[in-house]
Amino acid sequence: MPYIYAHPRPAVTVDVVIFTIRENCLSVLLIQRGEAPFAGMWALPGGFVRIDESLEEAALRELEEETGLEKAYLEQLYTYGDPGRDPRGRVITVAYFALISTGVPIRTEGGDDAAQACWFPVDALPELAFDHSEIVRYAIRRLRYKLEYTAVGFELLPEEFTLSELQNTYEIILGEKLDKRNFRRRILQAGIIEPTPHMRTGEGRPARLYRYREDAVAEVKARRLFP
Repeated sequence: MPYIYAHPRPAVTVDVVIFTIRENCLSVLLIQRGEAPFAGMWALPGGFVRIDESLEEAALRELEEETGLEKAYLEQLYTYGDPGRDPRGRVITVAYFALISTGVPIRTEGGDDAAQACWFPVDALPELAFDHSEIVRYAIRRLRYKLEYTAVGFELLPEEFTLSELQNTYEIILGEKLDKRNFRRRILQAGIIEPTPHMRTGEGRPARLYRYREDAVAEVKARRLFP
């Protein structure tokens, strides 16, 4: 005989804030909803958690459906459970944020319930459905905070990069200019990157390429680099 629950069971969804850097802007992937509620409005990629999958599996599934990527940096952000957040009923969502490095080929297609998918700069977002504006704002704050004490910024970079490209990435995320000499001194003293034998050629002098050290203890060595 099936168990009868004494309390109503809310539905559970996941929503994913997918960040990348495009055209020198921190950008987030949005989908245009093709069905009610909020048909025609922009929203975060997401969906209901299936009965046989974990929260992270659901978030990874949504990431793959919208970008074609099976793997990316993924971190749980926050749980949103306001009773009125979804007009369909009592829906609790677990939000994640994902980071996709520059240069990775990304297929952006709306899922079954989406009309289209598109990248938007975080400072030029349209009005969003549900409470997704709040979720995006919090994700940006979390990303900026983590940038100060972890090496999470490297997740948005290609495998090899110049010091100028690294600084530019930090400036884009933080939304402020950093002193070039101070930035380079601190990042090199932290011991979390190492030079490669490769150079970036183009206009001006060739620039040394660096990479993130996989054996670096990022949580310690990158701590409070940029307070």
